[in-house]
Amino acid sequence: MKADVLILGGGGAGCSAALHLAQRGARVILLERGLVGSQASGVNHGGVRQQGRHPAEIPLALRSRQMWSRMRDICGTDSEFEACGHLKLARNEAEEAELLRWNAKAAEYGLRPRMIGGNAIRTEVPAFSDRVVAGSLLEEDGAANPRLLAPALARVAREAGATILERHAVTGMARQGDDFALEANGETFIAPILLNTAGYWGGRVAATFGEPVPIESLNPNMLVTEPLPAICPHNLGVVGGDVYLRQISRGNVIFGGGRGESDASIPVSRPLPAPAFNAMARAIEILPVLRDAMVIRSWTGIDGGMPDALPVMGPSRTTPGLIHAFGFSGQGFMLGPAVGAVLAELVLDGRSDTSLDGLGIERFAGHAAPAEDPWKTRLE
Repeated sequence: MKADVLILGGGGAGCSAALHLAQRGARVILLERGLVGSQASGVNHGGVRQQGRHPAEIPLALRSRQMWSRMRDICGTDSEFEACGHLKLARNEAEEAELLRWNAKAAEYGLRPRMIGGNAIRTEVPAFSDRVVAGSLLEEDGAANPRLLAPALARVAREAGATILERHAVTGMARQGDDFALEANGETFIAPILLNTAGYWGGRVAATFGEPVPIESLNPNMLVTEPLPAICPHNLGVVGGDVYLRQISRGNVIFGGGRGESDASIPVSRPLPAPAFNAMARAIEILPVLRDAMVIRSWTGIDGGMPDALPVMGPSRTTPGLIHAFGFSGQGFMLGPAVGAVLAELVLDGRSDTSLDGLGIERFAGHAAPAEDPWKTRLE
């Protein structure tokens, strides 16, 4: 089966790319080993935040936040997006200084977070403990339901003409002349362009084409409580990121911290008790009202983590036609819509006005290649 563009991976970025490419007339085939949105894009906390981003990610975050405001027009649902504000908390003077440093950098990009001192922050949210000494509120940030985004993007991409094939695990990959050839479910898929949006497995794709990176499996340990009375209207984070939480409209508090475990070769993942208890303790430290809350479910998934916690995004340095967008290190849900739009521009226009400076794969040049071929078979 031939196409103009092959996309490997059906998370938010891959499905957004399929949609934007198909809307501009490109013939697109997306291959997903499971179901769209079943890994990192669908199992995260749901934060839609610009606050706290590394400067290299801020251009993507700015563009994606604009798209979140139009998400219902883009894919038929707002994915329960709410601009409830992202409030990042400091628990000591050093963390407060870190908030001030980021706020100064954010102003260079037109962002205007509001710094809130210790007394004022407990006036706004009386449930905070004395452990909270300050906070930075970016009111235009918010949260959404990660279960809804990728399936909605995939549905509209199909309507626009994209072929999206779930339960198609790629078992062979190679160059055939100027084309890429991917084997899945006994069929060969061919195109001159390959978008690598395969999350953790994106590292395997890069290694296959001579660009190994030090990617690790990252498994966010997530939990949710029973419905509770209203506690805080904002999506909450802390400097250092050891706990993050938000209360949804039904009253449940979704929170996370630490890491679960996984076997990415199957793939399967599971949360772990010790990180869960640690996350509970961290949450109670800042919101003592959660002490008696009942946790009703926990989960995790598989994402790709990079040493600098930044994604690999941009053209391959070894293989013409290969474009990477993987390794979002637990921070890619909010960025996914803009990542897909940028990928479509790189394919069809050869450029994008959204800066990718600092995200290229060349920053890992010289990393050792894996000892074995990462694919079970290799097409010749």
